[in-house]
Amino acid sequence: MTLSEAIKARHSVRKYTDQQIEMTKVAALRAAVERVNSQSGLNIQLVLDEPKSFASGVWKYGQFSGVKNYFVMAGPKGKEAEEKIGYCGEELVLLAQTLGLSTCWVGLTYKKIPGTFTLRRGDMVHCVISLGYGANQGVQHPLKPIENFYECQGPVPEWFKAGMEAALLAPTAVNQQKFKFILHPGNIVEARTLFSMAGYATVDLGIVKYHFEAGAGKENFCWK
Repeated sequence: MTLSEAIKARHSVRKYTDQQIEMTKVAALRAAVERVNSQSGLNIQLVLDEPKSFASGVWKYGQFSGVKNYFVMAGPKGKEAEEKIGYCGEELVLLAQTLGLSTCWVGLTYKKIPGTFTLRRGDMVHCVISLGYGANQGVQHPLKPIENFYECQGPVPEWFKAGMEAALLAPTAVNQQKFKFILHPGNIVEARTLFSMAGYATVDLGIVKYHFEAGAGKENFCWK
């Protein structure tokens, strides 16, 4: 499965089977975690065979079942780290999709289980990402008109349109999609967050920027 195919196939999955993740896939995921941590300065960790974090039935939103594997998305505090969490986390999400695994970004409906991960001084857990073999493949979130999400003077280049189409397929907190892309002269792209009552807008921005890059091609533009 290519990255483009993974973007189209990925949907948020909240129910998982008992099937174990094969060690070859675990090795690929651990290698990716090590690489993105080295590049970003984050402290993402892969937790396996730990069912307690999602064991509570008191949550009203996003009922989960069968979750025993997840990424702990940890790193420094602040907006810069939040955007990196989104960007690097979505890289892991799409890698998992290419490996035949399902995922879901989780902001609130989980418990932090002592001893399952370690934090450096100044770190915090921003969120987690559930991982495993889905009992289903999820459903596509409703797509809004692409014109709502960008500004461009003049004709829209095909690479920019492809980037926007990929960005609209990105997961965001409660499907809020509080972002806008602006194409400036010289193929300079600016990505902005919009006001959000739900929070996580900066994490979402990192997620959609990863999707945009994958769709548009890094060689076609520069970020502002």
